[in-house]
Amino acid sequence: MNADRLLPDIPLTGLTADSRKVRPGYLFAAIPGTVADGAAFISDAIARGAVAILAPPGIDTWTIGANVTLVSDANPRRRLARMAAAFYTPQPDTIVGVTGTNGKSSVAGFTRQIWTAMGLRSCSIGTLGIEGPGYEGGEGLTTPDPVDLHREMAAMALAGTDHVAMEASSHGLDQHRMDGVRFSAAAFTNLSHEHLDYHHSMEAYRQAKLRLFEELVPRGGTCIVNTCAAEHDTIANIASDRGLRMISYGLVNGMIRCIEASEQRGGYAAVLDVMGERVPVDFPLPGRFQLENALAALGLVIATGSDPRIAAQTLSRLEGVRGRLQLAGSRVNGARVFVDYAHKAEALKTVLTTLRPFVKGRLVVAFGCGGDRDTGKRPVMGRYAAEFADAVIVTDDNPRTEDAASIRKEVLAGCPDATEIGDRAEAIAAAVAGLGPEDVLLIAGKGHETGQKIGTEILPFDDFEQARTAIAAADGVTP
Repeated sequence: MNADRLLPDIPLTGLTADSRKVRPGYLFAAIPGTVADGAAFISDAIARGAVAILAPPGIDTWTIGANVTLVSDANPRRRLARMAAAFYTPQPDTIVGVTGTNGKSSVAGFTRQIWTAMGLRSCSIGTLGIEGPGYEGGEGLTTPDPVDLHREMAAMALAGTDHVAMEASSHGLDQHRMDGVRFSAAAFTNLSHEHLDYHHSMEAYRQAKLRLFEELVPRGGTCIVNTCAAEHDTIANIASDRGLRMISYGLVNGMIRCIEASEQRGGYAAVLDVMGERVPVDFPLPGRFQLENALAALGLVIATGSDPRIAAQTLSRLEGVRGRLQLAGSRVNGARVFVDYAHKAEALKTVLTTLRPFVKGRLVVAFGCGGDRDTGKRPVMGRYAAEFADAVIVTDDNPRTEDAASIRKEVLAGCPDATEIGDRAEAIAAAVAGLGPEDVLLIAGKGHETGQKIGTEILPFDDFEQARTAIAAADGVTP
């Protein structure tokens, strides 16, 4: 074994948990899964050139042959992540994580933007892919496979990126995908009912999130925690027991908090209390939850050594995170169009109520519901749309293998007076064309997604680009 006693003491050319990706000289991790057991693919991996097998106890050496090294570990997921960290080096100097039910993408994106505004070369990793110098984002995973994660971070470090903000999902934490990441700090936003199909109970879901603070942030690191989160005191106790610094934040209370916030077009004129210092900020984005997420990002940036006042002043330069209450554009009559990922009932309600104070004309919403997913939310989303918007257009989202018209019918049960336009591009064009002076249109459901899932195909479709095209057509200008 090498000095870290993680990798076999043999030359390796790569690591993978997917036998189809094995190349000569690879280590194959035979990890038990919910659908298939990796042990069933050991023979295939060896045939493809694997020279080492990582597996839980119980694999007989005779099944793999004398020329293949067997590494036995009771927790092969964790061992693979740590192996990947040892194999792919170096890591960026400063890495922070953010976990919670809502806000992870925004906090990671805002953290990256603040660092960038301060002249630091930075990236963010998560649902929106990898964003930063040399990366264009895209369809990502909240927490990537550990081999992919460590390979990408090593590439970032070698390219000069020294600051990384990454989302830490409950699945990723539970499956040890981030073990081996050298976190400097981590933030906790909130916790609400979600992912119980995987975790089965709120307590298991909560415990997966807390792993970030209990095990992954090292002694001397920092926890940034929302004062409104029920888990605040629990994490404070973890920090005390483990020798972690604690920074609290919130719209009302905390070491980083908002003293004043008056609404202005598109955002807030705010006064912040940042570690005891008052800092005025013209926050350019709508929604108090966006301001709250910005405070979490500010906490991460301060925790990793940046000057509090200078960092706080960069908040006036933040741009909306892709697909999260993102301004797609404005018409010449002053109407504005926003794109948001809200695809659940409460999320749709939250975004509509967030936009309402900024609307002088009508609030219009265009949305649909995905197929092969929770059907019970469909009439509820319709009801919320009718209650919290002035005009509603029901269209297709990602119908997948369901009949799109049937999905729309279930949504319309909650908003019978809505306009029905099945084709999403036509719906967006009609909604934009119908906007009057100072109206606001919310296009909800797909956010950052760049494809529409119809049947078993994924067809190119981007709400943001469709909105910009529709605005140009309505105003007779070139997009």
